Amino acid sequence: MFRNQYDTDVTTWSPAGRLFQVEYAMEAVKQGSAAIGLRSKTHVVLGCVNKANSELSSHQKKIFKVDDHIGVAIAGLTADGRVLSRYMRNECINYSFTYESPLPVGRLVVQLADKAQVCTQRSWKRPYGVGLLVAGLDESGAHLYYNCPSGNYFEYQAFAIGSRSQAAKTYLERRFENFTDSSRDDLVKDAIMAIRETLQGETLKSSICTIAVVGVGEPFHVLDQGTVQQIIDTFETAAEQEDPATEPDAATGQEAAAEQGTAADQGGSTDEGAAPMDI
Repeated sequence: MFRNQYDTDVTTWSPAGRLFQVEYAMEAVKQGSAAIGLRSKTHVVLGCVNKANSELSSHQKKIFKVDDHIGVAIAGLTADGRVLSRYMRNECINYSFTYESPLPVGRLVVQLADKAQVCTQRSWKRPYGVGLLVAGLDESGAHLYYNCPSGNYFEYQAFAIGSRSQAAKTYLERRFENFTDSSRDDLVKDAIMAIRETLQGETLKSSICTIAVVGVGEPFHVLDQGTVQQIIDTFETAAEQEDPATEPDAATGQEAAAEQGTAADQGGSTDEGAAPMDI
């Protein structure tokens, strides 16, 4: 990405048919800390990495509750995400007051996409520099959407956005076929594992990640750090138990190979000049 004569205005097209200001906004999403989402038939789990600007500051909030049945995780400019989450909250309140029923997730996502699209056609506005993973539950089941700064939106079984999100995507792509029938606890574990993939060697702790859940009979809420740390300790302990179990097997294999090599040497010395055995 670099400056050129076609990126001074969001309404200026390049000869290649590109809107550079919109692409710059999408690049801002890639620079933000990672956020992931995955869903089953009954639950949706959101997760994000908490990154502080310095050791002296706290991290910024990346997961917002919109309604009892909807929540969002953001990557990109946190201020833009905060404004859009407040807009979504107002839409849910107005719909509930008017129709006395929860706002369908798909309708809210479309309204959010329309709001983002307007910023790509007005010269006095700029695109929102934030991507949103919208998790929700309505009469048609559990949903996970991704809203892009360009005004596009997509529904996913599992997805990751933000910096180093490709590692999380690779993990989710390997396991997404099992998510549909997964339990709530399994989804939470997979979400934590996907977050760990984005850390690239950094130790995973409950203080640097946030997990939120919404599902059947369970309103949207953020899990407390103690619960998340217990889950992390559980599968780290299981991994440590598996590692020693593989070491004796390797040692046994080496001993067997050494014995076979000794027998072969002895056989070669006694049967020298004989025809080889048929295999």
